Amino acid sequence: MPELPEVETVRRGLTPAMEGRRIETARANRPDLRFPLPEDFASRLTGATISRLGRRAKFLAADLDTGDTLIMHLGMSGRFTVDGHEPGAYAHDTGANPAHDHVVFEMEGGATVTYNDPRRFGFMDLWPTDQIDSYPSFTGMGPEPLSNTFAAAHLNAALKGKATPIKAALLDQRVVAGLGNIYVCEALFRSGISPRRKASSIAGVRASRLAPAINETIAEAIEAGGSTLRDFASTDGALGYFQHRFKVYGREGEPCPKCSGPIRRIVQSGRSTFYCSNCQR
Repeated sequence: MPELPEVETVRRGLTPAMEGRRIETARANRPDLRFPLPEDFASRLTGATISRLGRRAKFLAADLDTGDTLIMHLGMSGRFTVDGHEPGAYAHDTGANPAHDHVVFEMEGGATVTYNDPRRFGFMDLWPTDQIDSYPSFTGMGPEPLSNTFAAAHLNAALKGKATPIKAALLDQRVVAGLGNIYVCEALFRSGISPRRKASSIAGVRASRLAPAINETIAEAIEAGGSTLRDFASTDGALGYFQHRFKVYGREGEPCPKCSGPIRRIVQSGRSTFYCSNCQR
């Protein structure tokens, strides 16, 4: 599933075609994605202007001049394309069967923005902009990495008393918004913290290492255009390249870049965790 850097990459790619522009025609080619589309979805969007295209964690949020916000989640295989953009450098064929073009936006200025999702695990919703903080998926969500409210002090407070492993705690969107399996593995390696360590033991020196490691990992991934694993591609078709910088993720049995010991893989909460047992304590 695309994580925060991938969704931010998509947001930046969509902004020139969508932000500040009117949706001349919206078309839904089916009544549902992961969930049913809102009632009168296409007609409520047609004619609306997107005043701001933002992001909250792994969600895209387009504020409309109608007073609603269009909330979009990519799921596992959802992708946007903007017609007319030159394709980027493909590492492999991602595929884009038009049979899976489920939502299409004809934008002011001539661009066509298409949402394609073979598995239909993504979704779209409409919610009043002035009540956006009460949207169910946003309620109780933690601060964004790179925001002013995310720092070691926040981790100290959010992890206090948590007996779960730190890996699981960081995947909890109430602790930090937008983190997923890939970037948690990478940030824990950078900070020298074992994914097995209890979250409650992170406070203090370890938190002072972990918070900047999370920020550095996310910032570098955004700069690199995210990480392409299986289906993710940015809006111009270009794949992310942060995966070429992975220190541990997906590198089971390969030498650790710090100590040359083997990268190990364990399963935590049904997810693969990659780490170096020598460097991470």
